[in-house]
Amino acid sequence: MGKEKNPRRVAENEAMAKTSMLRVSPQKLNLVAGLIRGKKVEKALADLTFSKKRISIDVKKCLQSAIANAENNHGLDVDSLVVAEAWVGKNMTLKRGRPRARGRFGKIMKPFAEITIKVREREEQA
Repeated sequence: MGKEKNPRRVAENEAMAKTSMLRVSPQKLNLVAGLIRGKKVEKALADLTFSKKRISIDVKKCLQSAIANAENNHGLDVDSLVVAEAWVGKNMTLKRGRPRARGRFGKIMKPFAEITIKVREREEQA
């Protein structure tokens, strides 16, 4: 009687986490996401911890969430996880402004972004 289970969106050896509504431009967020792509999760967490970028705190939270999803929901080994993908997308933009000279209006755009991090379990080579 009930609904059938939804199919997994990622492979059996992968897990992912998504954070949206980050108050930073997607271009700046992509610079931080580029720091962790393809690295082991321990190295990626260390890089984000000591990064001087403000948004690296939120990216670290998202990475920790992906690691926790891999361990608790999918039963993957944390020591062999690698950041397989990290992609950035645009979210909404707050439109603000202030009056300028001669009756004009200066636009101020305040962009928001979102990040999705996918971790993959890599088999150890003997």
